[in-house]
Amino acid sequence: MKSAKEYRNCKFESLLPWPAADCAESLILEMKQYLSVREAVLDLFGAEICSVQPVSGGDINRAYRLTIREINVFMKANSRENLPFFLAEAAGLETISETKTICVPKILGAGTDQKYGSFLLLEWCQGISSKTFFETFGHQLAAMHLADTRNILESGKYGYYQDNFIGSSIQENTAHDAWVPFYRECRLAPQFRRASAFFDSADFKRIEYLMDHLDLYLPEPDRPSVLHGDLWCGNYITGNNGEAWLIDPAVYVGHAEADLAMTELFGGFPREFYSAYDEVCKIDREYARRRDLYNLYHVLNHLNLFGGSYIWEVKRILRLFGG
Repeated sequence: MKSAKEYRNCKFESLLPWPAADCAESLILEMKQYLSVREAVLDLFGAEICSVQPVSGGDINRAYRLTIREINVFMKANSRENLPFFLAEAAGLETISETKTICVPKILGAGTDQKYGSFLLLEWCQGISSKTFFETFGHQLAAMHLADTRNILESGKYGYYQDNFIGSSIQENTAHDAWVPFYRECRLAPQFRRASAFFDSADFKRIEYLMDHLDLYLPEPDRPSVLHGDLWCGNYITGNNGEAWLIDPAVYVGHAEADLAMTELFGGFPREFYSAYDEVCKIDREYARRRDLYNLYHVLNHLNLFGGSYIWEVKRILRLFGG
């Protein structure tokens, strides 16, 4: 296991040959897309599928374990028109992988199938956690946040080369020169517009105040960071090497604190994770004061996706920051 100092001193530079902002797009163009699951498996493994078993997955997609000879493959499936969802996921996984800091499952292929609809094939992971699982996880996430972002966007910009998804919602990623305007225009504003039916006049006044004074609460970071974008406890797994592997990303370039805040939204990670993270990438003393403001984006998204049970948390945060 690397020490915190080794992670802190690494130079994480892209080895990709294509120019800035083209890496994820190149993955989508170069990743082979198949016309059926059977065609994909035959091409990838030279054998027929032995069995297909449903497995537990998320709220959005169906999940399966394919067995080919003695090899297991993880398949996510959705309706045919949702193939762009899987292509965006694959691009996000590739972006994380290219930081050379933390693992993700290997991307095998994607396509559409008459029975299963759109699908994404990934490496099967079923590891056993190491004793230093969360310490290593904290070090590696911090290293990812310190990685060079110039292979994704022009130097110093925030966003991503295209829009992607947060859950099943479109996530806007128009590149900005500064973090606070990006967070205002591409994170909070679209969610507030979608949720307008939930608010009364007092709420709208708080929203207007918050949007006009966002720079009073959120600082510009020292550097842009590659973010997972949806890093709650359901979006990492124990990989085949016993370490944390990231899954289901909503990747973009932003402030590292936004990822940290999301880890705390639904219960938080163990203390050793945050201590290890802080050893590599120092957590600002004022971070806790703005944590809820970063998570407002995710709570608003849950309000828009799942309904009114989240409105009270949204209003609580608005009372804290809405003047």
